[in-house]
Amino acid sequence: MKIHLGTVGHFGLAVRDLHASAQWWRRLFDLETMFEGNDYVGLTNENVTIVLFIGEPHPETIEHMSFHLPTMAALEDALAWLKSHGVQVEDPGDEIGPEAKGSKNMGLWFRDRDGYRWELSVLRRR
Repeated sequence: MKIHLGTVGHFGLAVRDLHASAQWWRRLFDLETMFEGNDYVGLTNENVTIVLFIGEPHPETIEHMSFHLPTMAALEDALAWLKSHGVQVEDPGDEIGPEAKGSKNMGLWFRDRDGYRWELSVLRRR
């Protein structure tokens, strides 16, 4: 028997400045505070919980994390939103592109204030 994985419960990220990082996430994304303590905060929506904790960030440990968006229009809106808030996206001038060579899925990539790399993508079947 193999274990069937469900939706992501939560993941934790070490951040330098807990309050500034939590504010960054809440300002840009539909996340609200679920719980918090002196050295951690859980940010959540109906799809994911991100737990930030005070520590030394190591963004090189995960190449990137991806969140799916429902449509190309939503991806284009997300790009405009990120840029309007000063977030630098990869590939300036051609920010939205295939997830990988030959992929029909489209995405954009950026880094958060602690250097972790994120992708927003749209699944395009066939």
